[in-house]
Amino acid sequence: MDHSGHGMTMDLPPFTLGRALEFSPDLFFLIGCLLGLVLYGWGVLRLRRRGDSWPVGRVIAFVLGVLTVALVMCTKLNDYGMVMFSVHMVQHMIISMVSPILLLLGAPVTLALRALPVAGRGRKGPRELLLALLHSRYVRILTHPAFTIPLFIASLYGLYFTPLFDFLMGSRTGHIAMMVHFLGVGLVFFWPIMGVDPGPHRPGYVMRMLELFAGMPFHAFFGIALMMASAPMVDAYRDPPASLGIDALTDQNAAGGIAWAFSEIPSVLVLIALVFQWYRSDQRQAKRSDRAADRDGDKELAAYNAYLASLQARGQ
Repeated sequence: MDHSGHGMTMDLPPFTLGRALEFSPDLFFLIGCLLGLVLYGWGVLRLRRRGDSWPVGRVIAFVLGVLTVALVMCTKLNDYGMVMFSVHMVQHMIISMVSPILLLLGAPVTLALRALPVAGRGRKGPRELLLALLHSRYVRILTHPAFTIPLFIASLYGLYFTPLFDFLMGSRTGHIAMMVHFLGVGLVFFWPIMGVDPGPHRPGYVMRMLELFAGMPFHAFFGIALMMASAPMVDAYRDPPASLGIDALTDQNAAGGIAWAFSEIPSVLVLIALVFQWYRSDQRQAKRSDRAADRDGDKELAAYNAYLASLQARGQ
């Protein structure tokens, strides 16, 4: 017997972590993950053959990001996510908040710009097209907080509290499109905040923190709304298969708790990353100032001391 038009069997056994982590690949995401790893690995190898370095930490972050996508889309977590709201919410939160952060820490755009060859004069190759895209009006709008924050919020309320969610869950194509959307929304939301890759919108560190926390309360409110509901709110999960042995409302409450918890965890991770970046930026600035002072005999300090001396002379 099929469920939601996916060919997903209704007689799944009760959920256990062991069963959920069994390999059950979605071909679209399996190919996408493998392709992402291959392209990233090609970029790193190209740099190293050229004698350039690439931080190991970025490689680890990107690989972990890809693996988190594979974890929720290429195991039976994806199968259980079709019939259990709580498992689906785990998928949503990981692919929209954890995976994007890790992928962005891998700096794939920076790697591509360094690894791709420069096209000849008057020609446009992949590198030139990527640069044109980064400087385009489309990307400027796409990464502006006036767009990313409402999009981030609408991906919760505009999806789950309207018939759109049930429509997308009705087909494999719709489900894939929804998961790709979650990943894409996470990437465009966190891209300017993380500030690792180049982009048209680069606010200061304080503004990045404000952007980060602007969307998080809406995540928490969404989770609380699910937890406090007295009836199932999403038709796709209103009648779970009897073989699972779960109650729809209890499962929905668990989904709300997961959404609420995930409004905090990624925020802390990003905040730690931002503080670390801020510290390193200040360190680099201090080194540049020291080198400048060594070159010019610290003219700026001498001029400031002369200014203080002139003020003191006037006061006498």
